[in-house]
Amino acid sequence: MKTQRSLSIFLSALAFLGTTSTLTNAVQAQDQIAQSTPISRMLRTLTVSGRGTESIQTTIAQVRLGVEAQGKTAGEVQAAIAKRSNAVVTFLKSRNVEKLETTGINLNPVYSYENNKQVLTGYSGSNMVVFRTNNNAAGEIVDQSVRSGASRIDGISFIATDEAIAAAQKIALRRATQEAQAQANAVLNVLNFTQKDIISIQVNNAVPRLRPMEMNDSMLQARSSKIMADPTPVLGGEQTIEASVTLEITY
Repeated sequence: MKTQRSLSIFLSALAFLGTTSTLTNAVQAQDQIAQSTPISRMLRTLTVSGRGTESIQTTIAQVRLGVEAQGKTAGEVQAAIAKRSNAVVTFLKSRNVEKLETTGINLNPVYSYENNKQVLTGYSGSNMVVFRTNNNAAGEIVDQSVRSGASRIDGISFIATDEAIAAAQKIALRRATQEAQAQANAVLNVLNFTQKDIISIQVNNAVPRLRPMEMNDSMLQARSSKIMADPTPVLGGEQTIEASVTLEITY
C-alpha cells in the first residue's frame, strides 16, 4: 500500500510540473508575439491631413537681368561684356539694390554649317545678375539698367518680406491644424468613437510661391526704344503661403 501511495504522489507531481511548464511556454509565446507586433497594429489609429493658406501683399521685386554680346573673337566679346556689365553693376550699386550677385557668366563659340562642314563664325557671351528692390522702384531701375547696357531681362518675381512670410506661415499652419482636427472630429463622431491621443504630428511647409513677371524680347525692345518715356509699370500683387499638417490619432 505504501508503495502504491508513493507512486500516486510521484505521478501527481509529474502532472503538476507538466501543466506548469505548459503554462510557462504559453506565456512566453504570448510575450514574443506582443514584442514582434508593431504598436500601430495594437492601437486603433486615424490619420488625417489638413491644408492652410494665407495671402500677403508682396513688396519686394527680384529682378534677373544681364548683358549679352556677339563678336568675331572671344576676346572681343569678353571685353564688350565686361565693359557693359561694369556699367550696369555700377548703376545698380548707386541705387542701393539688395542682394546683388552674379548668377552666370557664359562664353560660347558660334558655328554655321556649310557643305556639311562646321565653320566657326564667332562667339557669344553673357553675364547675368540678380538683385532685389522695392516694387515701386523696380520698373524705373529696369529701364535705367537697359540704358546702362543691359540687353537681356530674364524676368521679375515678387515676394514679401521675411517677417511677413514668417507671420503668414504661422497662420497657415494654424489653419491646416484646425482643418485636420475638424476632419478627425467629423469621422469619429459619425462612428461614435472618442478621440484619445495624438501620437504623431507631421508638418510640411510648402515653399512660398514667387509671382513671376516675364519680359520677352519684344517688351525689351519696346523699352529700349522708349527709354525716356514713363517707367515700366511693375505691379507685385499677392503671394500665397501654404502649409500642411498630418495628425495620427488614437481612438
